[in-house]
Amino acid sequence: MRLIRTEDAVGHVLCHDMTQIIPGVTKDARFRKGHVVTEEDIPVLLSIGKEHLYVWEKTDGMLHEDEGAERLRKIAQNENMHPSEVKEGKIELIADVDGLFQVDVGRLYDVNSVDEIMIATRHTNMAVRKGDKLAGMRVIPLVIDEKKLEEAEKAAGKEPLLKVTPWKLKTAGVITTGSEVYKGLIKDQFTPVVEKKLEAFGIQMIKHVLCSDDMEMITQAIADMKKSGVDLIICTGGMSVDPDDKTPGAIKASGAGIVTYGAPTLPGAMLCLGYFEDGTPVVGLPGCVMYAKATVFDLILPRIAAGVRIDRKAIIQMGHGGLCLGCRECHYPVCPFGKET
Repeated sequence: MRLIRTEDAVGHVLCHDMTQIIPGVTKDARFRKGHVVTEEDIPVLLSIGKEHLYVWEKTDGMLHEDEGAERLRKIAQNENMHPSEVKEGKIELIADVDGLFQVDVGRLYDVNSVDEIMIATRHTNMAVRKGDKLAGMRVIPLVIDEKKLEEAEKAAGKEPLLKVTPWKLKTAGVITTGSEVYKGLIKDQFTPVVEKKLEAFGIQMIKHVLCSDDMEMITQAIADMKKSGVDLIICTGGMSVDPDDKTPGAIKASGAGIVTYGAPTLPGAMLCLGYFEDGTPVVGLPGCVMYAKATVFDLILPRIAAGVRIDRKAIIQMGHGGLCLGCRECHYPVCPFGKET
């Protein structure tokens, strides 16, 4: 840094805060460290007694923190999000729509491995709403060697690190299984829970049928739902290994390709997930979804609602963080359950 006349400081970067004191009104930094001096700033600086300023000398190959943050924004930003104004070298990205937020975690790690830069995000595969903060980024020093940004850009590759996919699925059909419900011996308490969870993602349950514990009946109900054209088919109950529980077999017999029967999550280990050839998902939900505040259904539903296909690897990865702690007061999704690293 060097000391220069205030009148000559236009375009230079301040090395420290400049405090302005107006008795009875304010005593605060009028200009922050890192501020780039403009022509309009000169009279203000002179009025607070600053006839000389310490500034960074801008040299070729060195970037101001605001310029560095802008380069990082380009690495991260995708459609359906917008940036905040750069402030003190920091930019945040904000969601423009409701949808599924995803992060390329591996590439984010590679970018953050570059010294003197940082990008912090929400967890991947989480539901976000319009206006939610998605990520923040900045360079650490006031000025940074441009080669650092070039290294980060190379690590990131050509595609943005972040993605927000709007909800796509609109309709669902629910098949409630269980002879005790089918015969009217007990009230169906499962379907209202599922319907409420679907509504949170803009999915309307337009068809609902009851089936006994008969695999042929359940299989036919799945086929009928498929013919009706619903975007999502959900079967509730009958998911355990008891002899009377026929739902997993019916899903397999329906012709859907099974991704998994079982998931490394608690609650929700008995999940069954498959897809028809046209991409229509069919889900078998275990009984815990009816009474537990957060289950495997809450983990997969955002991806399903956004039309993002879930493969077996994604299910396996849920094991890390897949244990719900059963807190007395549930704060999901603001909790560790289902958070992937």
